[in-house]
Amino acid sequence: MHKWLVRDDQWLEIMDDDKYVAATEFKANCLRLMDEVAEHRRPIVITKRGKPVAKLVPIEEEPADLFGYMAGTARICGDIINPIEDLGWTGDEENI
Repeated sequence: MHKWLVRDDQWLEIMDDDKYVAATEFKANCLRLMDEVAEHRRPIVITKRGKPVAKLVPIEEEPADLFGYMAGTARICGDIINPIEDLGWTGDEENI
């Protein structure tokens, strides 16, 4: 993109990754441009009379919180309070 540099009266080449779009073009193609930002993860700078006035940026996805991730997925089957001596548990005998 070229931008007019007022103090030196010359064109200035802007070297960045942002895409520049005029406000009128943004207004006409707003939904398509929003999809483009979401898909390519690159911001779009919206200009008015050649000056940047707004920036459309992709939302940063928050990492999944692992605390409570498995909540509600376990099921209690039977009695988990009373000892299991009468069932013939031999787990300790194997390690002796």
